[in-house]
Amino acid sequence: MKTLKQAKVGETVKVVKLHGEGAIKRRIMDMGITKGVEIYIRKVAPLGDPIEVTVRNYELSLRKAD
Repeated sequence: MKTLKQAKVGETVKVVKLHGEGAIKRRIMDMGITKGVEIYIRKVAPLGDPIEVTVRNYELSLRKAD
């Protein structure tokens, strides 16, 4: 099992577990990232942060800290 940070551009990964607590976890879930959903890694910024992903047929940018 690997984290979203370790996924490469062009890969599709499936969420097995969400880390974080309270407001951070709630924010991630509100964006549509929940257990069992597939995430396609579209782009990574030149310095590695943020990453652009496709979740539930929409594009989303995430900081690696999230």
